Amino acid sequence: MIVDRPPSPLFPGFRVVDASTPETTIRAAIGGSGPPLLLLHGYPQTHAIWHAVAGRLQERFTLVCADLRGYGCSGKPPSTVDHAPYSKRAMAGDMVALMALLGFERFHVAGHDRGGRVGHRLAADHPDRVERLAVLDIAPTREMYRDTNDAFARAYWHWFFLIQPAPFPERMIGADPDAYWLKKCGSGRAGLAPFDERALAEYLRCFRDPAAIHASCEDYRAAASIDIAHDDADGASRLPMPLLALWGEHGAVHACFDVLALWRERTADVRGRALPGGHYLAEELPDEVAAELAAFFGEGARP
Repeated sequence: MIVDRPPSPLFPGFRVVDASTPETTIRAAIGGSGPPLLLLHGYPQTHAIWHAVAGRLQERFTLVCADLRGYGCSGKPPSTVDHAPYSKRAMAGDMVALMALLGFERFHVAGHDRGGRVGHRLAADHPDRVERLAVLDIAPTREMYRDTNDAFARAYWHWFFLIQPAPFPERMIGADPDAYWLKKCGSGRAGLAPFDERALAEYLRCFRDPAAIHASCEDYRAAASIDIAHDDADGASRLPMPLLALWGEHGAVHACFDVLALWRERTADVRGRALPGGHYLAEELPDEVAAELAAFFGEGARP
């Protein structure tokens, strides 16, 4: 079932819906025309990260900008001891169901941060659904944990804080969620400058929900446990579809990892480069990101 919701000023002309999937409800903004492209956000944000990129791509693609489960206005199902409800496998399943409800059996995927990790698992579990995959400012989860060094641990301290057993991080964040969000997202080279005031207000509004704080912690707990088990179960298999990796040359991923080399461990056809920004590329450099995505997904357009 799909229920229409009030339109968003960040996505003029887009339809905003809540879609009932087998396990939860997913909020999405849908607009544009052309081949379907699913856009997934990262932590601790919502689909609003794509507002500037969407305006630059909507004439070439049908865009589906979705909130991951646990984030934004999507559902926040209860978790379990093994964190399976917040595994990237579960999150990917939501997106397959969402796209099917919208009539899209095959589609492109682009994901930033956590959304890129969901995109990776979606492509691994459902290779028949994903034509091409783009990931923004990440390397594969398992390999990043494996190759963590002092510099990365200091820059990505939240990876190790959020996986602590509940309810410790939830209580710490919940004491002042705005201060936490602004510290987490505003400590980079660009500070808070990349964020549109309307998007920032939406991020903070959504993150104040204690259920969203808990769900986002569960997302990271899953990443450090069951997600790695799923990666290990893939064995030597690699993604069959082309993958584009973009990352910020002023971010920790660029400083600490050989991004293309790590993605080549997980997929056969990889290309990509650093862009002159930090972590929040879709909001810092929307022109560059839109151009890269249009060129990459345009290569894979069906005649």
